[in-house]
Amino acid sequence: MTFLQLIDCRTSRFDEMDRLMDQWVEQTKGKRTATHAVVGKDRSDASHVVEIVEFPSYEEAMRNSQLPETDRIFRQVVALCDEMPTFTDLDVTRDAQLNTDSARRFFEVLATANDLSPLTGMVEEHYRGHDPAHEQETLGLDHLRREMDVWRGSFDLSFRIEDQIAQGDRVCTRWSWEGTHKADFLGIPATGKRVAMTGTTIFRFGAGGKIAECWWQYDRLGLMARLGALEPTEP
Repeated sequence: MTFLQLIDCRTSRFDEMDRLMDQWVEQTKGKRTATHAVVGKDRSDASHVVEIVEFPSYEEAMRNSQLPETDRIFRQVVALCDEMPTFTDLDVTRDAQLNTDSARRFFEVLATANDLSPLTGMVEEHYRGHDPAHEQETLGLDHLRREMDVWRGSFDLSFRIEDQIAQGDRVCTRWSWEGTHKADFLGIPATGKRVAMTGTTIFRFGAGGKIAECWWQYDRLGLMARLGALEPTEP
């Protein structure tokens, strides 16, 4: 179970404390078990600082605290505080990565919805798309719907999410799909072949939680070869 440690302190020497945290990151490289650290400063009280450190489990957090570098830096941090820091240990019971879930839902809609009207609640009206198949970026939700309808009309898509990585307002999703070529696709008559394709999409989410921009990379050439649209190359 993911474990969080919340460290609450007061200090008038924040810059020095921040430099100590840089030292800890450098000195524990390859040894620390912490996976994520966030430091926040109270907007109404600049001396009030909160750090949240994430670990894979409570046991990993205990291993991290036993590192000599952690103990040494901690003692120096305490010396910079106006009073003794307080600690809160938290077992994570809910971890809702909302943008990641929305990216996953996007592909579910492409594969299962009768029409693409659900995208209205997921994608901004002034959406921008970047696709290697197009010389220029595409603009607008309506254009995205039309383009997705081409794929949906040509294949009975079944998506699988292979990996997702989120940072800030971006979510990178590595995906694959399988489907039967059931209708004309870019001038290629239906072949009835069962084909597959892999790709990666980077989503940028706007302030309202909707998809504002996408960068697409996918194995279009491999798909065309599997559909028999490319001449075989001579050895």
